[in-house]
Amino acid sequence: MDKKAILPENNPYGCHAEQCGVWSERMHILVTGVAGFIGYHLAQRLLQDGFQVYGIDNLSDYYDVSLKKARLSQLQPQPGFTFQYLDLSDRSGMAQLFQEHRFDSVVNLAAQAGVRYSLDNPWTYIDSNVTGFVNLLEGCRHQPVKHLVFASSSSVYGANTKVPFAVSDRTDHPVSLYAATKKTNELIAHTYSHLYQIPVTGLRFFTVYGPWGRPDMAYFKFARAITAGQPIEVYNYGQMQRDFTYIDDIIEGVVRILHQPPQTSLLSTSQSLEQLNSQALYRIYNIGNHQPVELLTFIRILEQALGKKAELRLLPLQAGEVLTTYAQVDELTQAINFAPCTPIEQGIQQFVNWYQSYYRLP
Repeated sequence: MDKKAILPENNPYGCHAEQCGVWSERMHILVTGVAGFIGYHLAQRLLQDGFQVYGIDNLSDYYDVSLKKARLSQLQPQPGFTFQYLDLSDRSGMAQLFQEHRFDSVVNLAAQAGVRYSLDNPWTYIDSNVTGFVNLLEGCRHQPVKHLVFASSSSVYGANTKVPFAVSDRTDHPVSLYAATKKTNELIAHTYSHLYQIPVTGLRFFTVYGPWGRPDMAYFKFARAITAGQPIEVYNYGQMQRDFTYIDDIIEGVVRILHQPPQTSLLSTSQSLEQLNSQALYRIYNIGNHQPVELLTFIRILEQALGKKAELRLLPLQAGEVLTTYAQVDELTQAINFAPCTPIEQGIQQFVNWYQSYYRLP
């Protein structure tokens, strides 16, 4: 008989500890944004590794909700997984979540994403990325966890022209509201870590791509347009570089970091002077492929994987965009003995294989 079918419905982990046997030895991980691209992949990996995953998501219609539901349909049959529809900005709902459940660790991946969308929908970013994040931190404050890992972004480097981007670089000149909210996350997380001794790690993701990805991302839009024989919009006339990071590398980094919460207030000498002077159990790392690719080169690789040429519509640089992203990952490698390394050709082929299968393309 399926274990999950006989477990009490009022317990998110399926049963009380004394009833669970081996399940009681599993760590309980809260993953926010679990129906999202990265959240889905992380939940799959944690379940595979034997953890219990409690996932929450508000199933925002920012992009195709059916894709989010399809991701959830892959997770929900698995023992050890529980899903709750919940918005981070729901203060009472978040408080109730932490009052009723105990989590060993939390990974916050829920956020309103996208640079251009923030130009027309600023309040969505404040509600989700700022108010929602504070609600989560309040939960971790009142129901202490062993580790809070949260998603930041390479966007925080903003107008910085020094490359590669290092965690010691200044990040006080964001060029989009999305970037400003992510920098705000880092500052507020540090405050809570300092005040309430919450072990916190922020990860600055660099252009994550791969199967089950986000339809609003350029590579996904390009694949859709090329497949349909439609032109693709290429900004700044293609003169941009992105540090594309394959999803499996991101997940490997998150899982390794999750198992290594900050233990002391003494940060490694490779961290910034600002962080060295901090007494908080707090770290920030870049997580990127540290090999930026020119946009036109990326398009050629995508064309080859799809077996079809793209029609380019070259356009000027859009507001809020940066010319280059390039991660220095020395601190990450030192901390977890790992750095993303999947070649772009391999990663794009894996995405195309999934894309053609998911959308039933010939």
